[in-house]
Amino acid sequence: MSQQNSRPATIAGLILAVTGLSHFVVPQAYQKLTEPAFPNDTRKHIYIDGAIETAVGLGIAAPKTRKVALLGLVAYLLYLGGNAVRNR
Repeated sequence: MSQQNSRPATIAGLILAVTGLSHFVVPQAYQKLTEPAFPNDTRKHIYIDGAIETAVGLGIAAPKTRKVALLGLVAYLLYLGGNAVRNR
């Protein structure tokens, strides 16, 4: 992948990482989003989600780890979706 093509991925990864970090700064902002998927121990899951998003975002931002991080992103989205469906 050329540097030109990796710039949008780097920016998207950094945005995801900052979003992940915001889970620790303002966890209450994620309460209503997280509660349907994780009705028990919601705050704990807000922090877990924040950690995952930070790690995956940093992985996407770095060209050397981007492919693995994108697989991690898919797994994370399946994990969130599965919990949302299960806890309806």
